Amino acid sequence: MLGSPRGSRLAAALTSVLLLFGTATACGSDDDSSDTAGSTASASADSAFPVTLTHKYGSTTIESEPKRIVTVGLTDQDAVLALGKVPVGTTEWLGGYKGAIGPWAADKLGSAAVPTVLKDTGTGPSAEKIAALKPDLILAVYSGLTKAQYDTLSKFAPVVAQPKEYNDFGVPWQDQTEIIGKALGQEAKAKELVTGVETDFKTAASEHPEFAGKTGLMATPYEGIFVFGSQDPRSRVLTNLGFKLPTDLDKVIGDEFGANISKERTDLLNTDAIVWIVADTTKDKATLRKDALYADLKVAKEDREVFVKESSDYGNSVSFVSVLSLPYMLERLVPQLSAAVDGKTDTKVTEPTS
Repeated sequence: MLGSPRGSRLAAALTSVLLLFGTATACGSDDDSSDTAGSTASASADSAFPVTLTHKYGSTTIESEPKRIVTVGLTDQDAVLALGKVPVGTTEWLGGYKGAIGPWAADKLGSAAVPTVLKDTGTGPSAEKIAALKPDLILAVYSGLTKAQYDTLSKFAPVVAQPKEYNDFGVPWQDQTEIIGKALGQEAKAKELVTGVETDFKTAASEHPEFAGKTGLMATPYEGIFVFGSQDPRSRVLTNLGFKLPTDLDKVIGDEFGANISKERTDLLNTDAIVWIVADTTKDKATLRKDALYADLKVAKEDREVFVKESSDYGNSVSFVSVLSLPYMLERLVPQLSAAVDGKTDTKVTEPTS
């Protein structure tokens, strides 16, 4: 349908994800009110170990509370930060943020040292750089870690790989948070965090009953049209708000988090609302409208599109889909979705001002 947007950051990120995984300082903590509180928290964490977690490549046992955590999973750092720990190493994906920590999570860093950022080399996680950080836990929950990569990293520290129940890069943020919570000896706190964000979704859905039963889709103009499937965290944002995904979506995508669609399946885009993650909201909208097949769809004719600039903090939060980024994202996305599905063709879907 459309040419590849060579300047697209998300396109580059999607490519690096596929390449990176072959598909494709001491830890800080939340401020304690007293030394006694700190001792109690430490004792509580100690009682959670040893702990064994199952994943795609078997099981991993963590003998004691980890102090030096490296996150290979592209968004795993947010769950670690939400649980009061600061990784010594993180993996860069989107945003180019200092320490690979987005603005929605920056306050969790506190006075701790900024994590070392592990850059994408295109050949997988850098074993040498990870080893140099002397980790006692490596998290690869939101990842596409291969067995060979898992075996290599396991020589340095216990590795928690992606869960086998989902496609690579398909773990729901709830599971991601709870898996990491268990690995850090904070299972109860992780569940509380999940409940809090789930409440945010329920509140948004109840305040916007117009979302219920409407069809929705997340997409990006990458080498044509790239759509995200039901196991991608971005799509789950829509379904958690009450939207339904196109019926044949997963049938077309197959066993992946997303895929390019052919011209013959442009019908998948004809939803009640479509969220476009784009490099330039004005230029990419104009380019999309030049495609006769897309321009003829009702979703385009009736302006039921939500355009999200991928290089913005908001755009990055839409793709991050973590326990910390979601509240930040919902404040901005929900009003746009409401404008898209209000049934009035003259309603403009405006971009957030901040």
